[in-house]
Order: sequence, then structure tokens, then C-alpha cells
Amino acid sequence: MDLVTWNINSVRAREDRLVHWLDHFQPDVLCLQETKVVDEAFPRARCEALGYHVSHYGQKAYNGVAILSRSEPEDVVCGFDDGQPEDEQSRLIGARIDGVRIVSAYFPNGGRMGSDKYAYKLGWMKRLRAMLDARFDPAAPLALCGDYNVAPFPDDVANPDVYEGSVLANDDVRGALADIADFGLVDVFRPFHPRGHVWSWWDYRAGSFQRDEGLRIDHVFCTAPLAERVIGASVDRPEREGTGASDHAPVRVRFAQRAPTSPLWPPQAP
Repeated sequence: MDLVTWNINSVRAREDRLVHWLDHFQPDVLCLQETKVVDEAFPRARCEALGYHVSHYGQKAYNGVAILSRSEPEDVVCGFDDGQPEDEQSRLIGARIDGVRIVSAYFPNGGRMGSDKYAYKLGWMKRLRAMLDARFDPAAPLALCGDYNVAPFPDDVANPDVYEGSVLANDDVRGALADIADFGLVDVFRPFHPRGHVWSWWDYRAGSFQRDEGLRIDHVFCTAPLAERVIGASVDRPEREGTGASDHAPVRVRFAQRAPTSPLWPPQAP
């Protein structure tokens, strides 16, 4: 299975790039974030023409998440579905695909430290952990994919003078992410890049991409039954190049049908 997560930052603005990328790489599953369109405006027909089923949880101009899959998805759930009033922001969609639970998540950015948006981010992450506890089993195959808006380690930040201590990289958000991982999830990208300094997002401003000053904030975390089957992980950096690119690049993870004889497991601490 080839699984990809990508914050596309407006599917309307990048529809042609999405279709071209899908046609070229043909992943089994693509999780999208920040689609920024209502369900009716998603380019469903063009994706279906390439052989994909589309599950989308949209919102006008903001947020929006999707799962595109070659196999037909089952048990599609939008939002937390935890018995509480649903979040007004479309940030979470999940589906079972070929026996694997896939969740596409767009974590809140957090705005500024100390702001209401930052408090919302921490609360959202806490609610996500509670949802995992209530609805899922860490012994079952599950992949939590998306734009987490958290750089887990200092070497996931190219310019610490700017970003360390920000809403993307501080002890509180890293602790909240560690709490989510304690459910039984593993960052499956990290073992393939143990030295860090691999980015998935570059700010549009001030030539950050040209200077290669980015952050790794897009992730795939998996439970052990999936993590032990990972055989490769990479960032599709070329998709960040050129006119009209998203500020995020796709993050690709490849799984074997069964665990390899010498898996990169368990991951080594950085």
C-alpha cells in the first residue's frame, strides 16, 4: 500500500496539480487537508475518472479534509463523532479501507501563543486523544495522517530562532502530540530520516523554500500492526516547486503486505 498525506491548501486553486499528481503517482490512498471547498465543489468527477473513490468533509473557504482511495471506503465518519456537539470546523474524516482504518486530520494551527486559537488547538488535540481511546484499538491497524501543525523534534525545524517557542514548536504542543502517540501510535516517517532536517512545509514568505528553511509538520502515525510493515517514507519535494504550488509537499509512506524480515522497528530516538 502506498499512502500519502498532503495539505493541498485549496483544491480549487490546485485542481490541475492534484489531478496530474494522482495520474502520475497513483497512490492507493491519498489523505488531503485544507481543501477549502464545500462537498459539492470538490473535483470528484475528475478524481473518479482516475479510479478513485472520494470521501470529503468540506467547508467553504476554510479547512476541509478528504480521503481518496482506489478501494471502496467503508464506515466513513466525519468529525469526532464522539457524542459531543460537533466541531464547526471540518478537520477530521475517517474510513476503513482494505481492513485498515485511515484518518485524515487537519490539526489547528494555533494562531499566536496565548490566543484563543492556541487554546482551541490544545483542546482539539486532547479531544482527538479521547476519541482514539473511545473508538479504536491500538492492536488494530490504524493510520492517523495529516497536517499536525506540530514539529515533533528540534531538528524538524530549519530556523529555530523563528519557530522554536511558536505554536508549531513548543513543549506544550509536543507534549499534546506525545499524549496522542501514547495511545499506541508511531511516527513511521522518522526511522527513515533519523537525523531530521527533512521538511514538509515551507512558508510562502521571504523565499523560505529557495533557502530550504522549512518544518516537518505533516505526519503519518500508525499503530504497531501497520508500523511494522513500513518499508519506505519520503517527502515529494518537487511538488512544492513551481508556480501555484501548495506550501506543503506530499508525504509518502509505503507499506509491505506483511512485515519485512528486518523492519526498521522499533524506531530509534533522535
